[in-house]
Amino acid sequence: MARYLGLLLLASTAASTNFDWEKVQLNRNETANYPDIDFGNTSGPNSTYTGPKCRVAPGDAGWPTVDEWAKLNRTLGGVLLAPAIPGSACYKGESYDAPTCDVLTSGNRTRYFLEHPLGVLMEWTGGSTCVVQKNPEPKKCTQGAFPPYVVNAKTVRHIQIAVNFARQRNLRLVIKNTGHDFGGRSSGAGALSIWTHNLKEFEYLPEYTVGEYTGPVARVSAGIETFEIFNHMGKYNMTMPLPGGDTVGVFGGWTQGGGHHFLSSLYGNGADQVLEFKVVTADGRYRTVTPHQNGDLFFAMLGGGGGTYGILTSALVKAYPKTEVTDVNLEFFYRRNRTAGLPGLVSLDSVEKFWEGLWLYQRFSRTVVDVGGTLYSYVRPDPNGINFTTIIKLPLKNISQAAEFVKPLYADLNRIGIPVVPAPVPNPESDTAVPKAGLWRTPGNTFFGSRLIPRANWDNDTIFNKTFQAVIRAPVELGLVFHGVDHHAPLSRLGYPAEYNSITPAWRSSIMLADIMDSGFTGFSTTTVKEFWARHDRITKAMDPIRAVTPTSVSYINEGDVMEPNWQQAFFGPNYSRLSRIKKARDPWGLFWAPTMPGSEYWKVVTENDLPTQNGPLCQTGYVDPSETLEEESKKSGKGGREE
Repeated sequence: MARYLGLLLLASTAASTNFDWEKVQLNRNETANYPDIDFGNTSGPNSTYTGPKCRVAPGDAGWPTVDEWAKLNRTLGGVLLAPAIPGSACYKGESYDAPTCDVLTSGNRTRYFLEHPLGVLMEWTGGSTCVVQKNPEPKKCTQGAFPPYVVNAKTVRHIQIAVNFARQRNLRLVIKNTGHDFGGRSSGAGALSIWTHNLKEFEYLPEYTVGEYTGPVARVSAGIETFEIFNHMGKYNMTMPLPGGDTVGVFGGWTQGGGHHFLSSLYGNGADQVLEFKVVTADGRYRTVTPHQNGDLFFAMLGGGGGTYGILTSALVKAYPKTEVTDVNLEFFYRRNRTAGLPGLVSLDSVEKFWEGLWLYQRFSRTVVDVGGTLYSYVRPDPNGINFTTIIKLPLKNISQAAEFVKPLYADLNRIGIPVVPAPVPNPESDTAVPKAGLWRTPGNTFFGSRLIPRANWDNDTIFNKTFQAVIRAPVELGLVFHGVDHHAPLSRLGYPAEYNSITPAWRSSIMLADIMDSGFTGFSTTTVKEFWARHDRITKAMDPIRAVTPTSVSYINEGDVMEPNWQQAFFGPNYSRLSRIKKARDPWGLFWAPTMPGSEYWKVVTENDLPTQNGPLCQTGYVDPSETLEEESKKSGKGGREE
C-alpha cells in the first residue's frame, strides 16, 4: 500500500514538474506595457486572421524597425540573433572565412550546420541561394529562405515572447530544431525563427506511473539529438526508440510526424513512446498535454505533423530494458560488365536472377516483422548495373538464433544461384559502450515520394507480384533509388497511450515504408527550373503505379513529396478532418505554417516559377474549406441553425 501511494505521489508530482528553464515563463505584468508580446485569445474578437494578404516581410511598411527589434532583444535578454548565412563563409564579403570554408567543403562530417542557427540539411528547399562550395564566384550568396532573425530559445519565456511578437506583428514564424527536414519546414524567407536546438536537459526515472503506464521513463528537452540520448542509454543501461540519424532532433518533426526506427516492430513508432509533453501554443500560452488533458493536442502533435499546432518544449517518454539486436547484412549486385569493380562481392550477370533474388528477400520480410524485426534496404541503379544492400535487424536474438532464423531465405537465394552466406553481427546501435559524437555531412538535395505498403499486399503471389513490380522494380528501372523500411507496429502490440495519437490506421496495417528517391539532383545552383520539373515528373511517374496498388494507404509526412497530390488524404488519411479542426481551434491565426500540414491550404509561399521552395513571401490563397461552406449554407436555409 505504501509503495502504491508512493507511486501515486511520484506520478502526480512529476506530471506537473518542469525543467528549471521551463519554469521561466512570461507573465501578464510584462505584457501590460508591451502589447507586441501580449497573449492571444483563441475565442475572442481577434481570434481569426484579418490582416494583409501576405505576412509582413523585410521592406514592408509594417516590418519592425531597428529600434523595435532592439527592444525585443532587450526583452528577451539578448537571445535575438541576426546570424550570417552558413555558406557565406565561402563568399567574398564581411562573412568570408577561408578556414571555415575549407572545413565545410572538405567532405568531412562536422557539427557546423547543426550548431548554426540557420543551418538546414536539405539545401534545395531554400532555393539554393548560398551553396557551400569552393570558389563560388561569380555566383552570389543571398538571404533567400534563411530567416533574418532567430530567437535562440533557452527558456519557455523566450518561446512565448517570440510566438506573441510574430502573431501580433503579422510576421511569418518558423520553428527549427536541428534542420533535419526534407520538406523545407525549418526555414522561411523573411521569417522570425524560434531555434529550440539548445534545449538539452535529460532525466531518467527507472520507475514511474502515469495514466495507465508503469515503468521506466525519461524526461527529455526538445533540442536533444539522437546521439545524446544514445549516450544516456549507455549511462543508464536502457533502450529508447530513436531516429536513424545520429543528429536528428528526436522530439521535433521526427516524433510529431510519426517516427519510424529499427525497433518499431517491437515497441512502436516514435509518437507511440510519448506519455506527456509540454507545449507553447499559438496564443503564447504554456500547456501540459496528456491523453486526458489538452487531449486534442496530444492527438494532433503525435502523428499529425510538426511545426503546426505548437512548439514542444519537453516530453515524458517510455524507456525499455536494454534491448540487444543482431544484424544480418545481405548484398548482391547485377553487373553488366563483371570485370568492372566490386571485387569479392556477389556479382550476378543476369538481371532476372537479380530481381528474383530481391523478390525472395522481399517475400521473406513479413516473417521478419512478425517477430519484431525491421529491414532497411536500398536498391540503387548505376551505369554498370544495380546494387542491392540490406540490414535485417533482429531484436532479442543472439548470433546463432539470428543465423538460424534467416536460413530459409539464404537457402532460397542459394537455390537460384546467388551464393550468399549469413554472417550475423551485433547491431552497433545496441552497443552503447562507446559514446557518439554527433557529426553530420554538408547539406544535401535529395527529394522523393513515399508510400506505406499494406500487409494485405503480401497475402498472395498475384497481388505481391504487382506490388513488387510497381514499388521496387519499375522505379529502379526509371533510374530512381528505392529505399525500403519494413516494419509492423499494430496497436495490439503497443499498449498505452498509442491509441490516443494520430498515427494513421494505414501505418498500423502496413509492413513497409517505401521511399522513391532522386539522388542525382544537385540543387538549383546547378539545375535549371526545366530540369527540376523533369526530375519531379519522373518521381510522379514512379509514384502513380505505387498509389494504384495501395489505394487505401498513405504516405509518410516526414519522408514525402511536398508536391504530393491530394496531400491531405495522402499524408493523414481519415485523420485529416479532425486534425484540421484542431488546427483551426488552436491556431485560428494560421501562425504556425508548414507545407503540406493541416491548415496549410490557407497560405502559400509565392515563388518564381511556382517552385516548391521557401524562398518567397507567405500569402493567403483564398482557400475556403468546403465543410465551412456547407455549414454556412445549412444555416442560411434554416437547417442546423439556431431556432428564433
